[in-house]
Amino acid sequence: MGLLTQTQQQYYSGNTKSFTGDGTTQNFTLANSQAALPSSYNHTNIKIYFDGVLQVAYNTATASFNYTFGWHTGVAQLGWRIYFATAPANGVSIEVEIDNEFGGYQFLNINNIISQFLVSYVGEGKIIPKVKRTDVIFHAKRALQELSYDTLKSCKAQEIQLPPSLKMILPQDYVNYVKITSVDSSGIEHVLYPTSKTSNPFNIKQDADGNYSFDIDDDTTVPIPDRDDTTDLISEPSESDTWGSYKGNTPSENQDDYQDDTRWPHGGGRYGLDPQHAQSNGSFYIDCAKGLIHFNSNLSGKTIILHYLSDSLGTDDDMVIHKFAEEAIYKWIAYAIVSTRANIQEYIVNRFRKEKFAATRKAKLRLSNIKLEELTRILRGKSKQIKH
Repeated sequence: MGLLTQTQQQYYSGNTKSFTGDGTTQNFTLANSQAALPSSYNHTNIKIYFDGVLQVAYNTATASFNYTFGWHTGVAQLGWRIYFATAPANGVSIEVEIDNEFGGYQFLNINNIISQFLVSYVGEGKIIPKVKRTDVIFHAKRALQELSYDTLKSCKAQEIQLPPSLKMILPQDYVNYVKITSVDSSGIEHVLYPTSKTSNPFNIKQDADGNYSFDIDDDTTVPIPDRDDTTDLISEPSESDTWGSYKGNTPSENQDDYQDDTRWPHGGGRYGLDPQHAQSNGSFYIDCAKGLIHFNSNLSGKTIILHYLSDSLGTDDDMVIHKFAEEAIYKWIAYAIVSTRANIQEYIVNRFRKEKFAATRKAKLRLSNIKLEELTRILRGKSKQIKH
């Protein structure tokens, strides 16, 4: 049985439809052929935008749907139609996005990986005669985590307009960053570099004498200890002096004269130049305790893109494996199982360890996406003579 579950018409049919409201029409036709979309599609497979604003399908206040979507068989309403409970206002721009999962064929779901492993690697006459499905699930998720860090291609990124606070919140499934860039007016990304010369420390509350204060509301006139006093250190409500100075400083790249101690120390000499400051793109540092990325002042208002790594276990949709790494995850699971079992000969454990290493290396090579024509084009550029 083939792996494709959609016809070519269902896959390639446009994923975005546009309409304009007239204040009275409640029904809009997306397709007249039933074969245009899978029969299982409903309102959960589409997104509706009014003038660019996402609309919710279910109204919790009225306990009813704002719109429904499906295949209608009536003569007058034949086709894939969307029905609004209230007709969109006259002149409103309606955008309908249909979730077709473009490019999904290159990935395998973790549940398919687990089922296929149990069929291929477990059974009578095999090295793993019996194993619990829960054990396979655990090792499959651990393998997916490890492969996500340095083998699988990271496709996750977030873009924001940097606010005046110069802070960006780390994504919910963030593990580590790949790169952080700013975008210019041409849409070109410029890499930002981390600075190790500053941080955002815990700003301890102190009294007038400089002693650590444990009084939350400073009502020191009461003759007995306050009931709201604490035994833990209290943070000042204001930001730390270190972060305030970093945020308020005019960086070297914003100055007309680059002859300063930050960029060109020792009287303008290049000796001792700190590479993290020898660029004009801007800098940042990550406050892991508070889950924030802090940027310097010259990036305020600019578009910032965070490319980051996740462990691929955040949601069910994340738990997929690229087909180039399918064999690698099988070998990871097999090695993890045999290495934690008693009465397994050491040579078998070593064999699976070597197979896991080889399969992972092969997956890295495949996923590195090296194209011969692109490589030769770069090498041709390296042969140019540079005039002095």
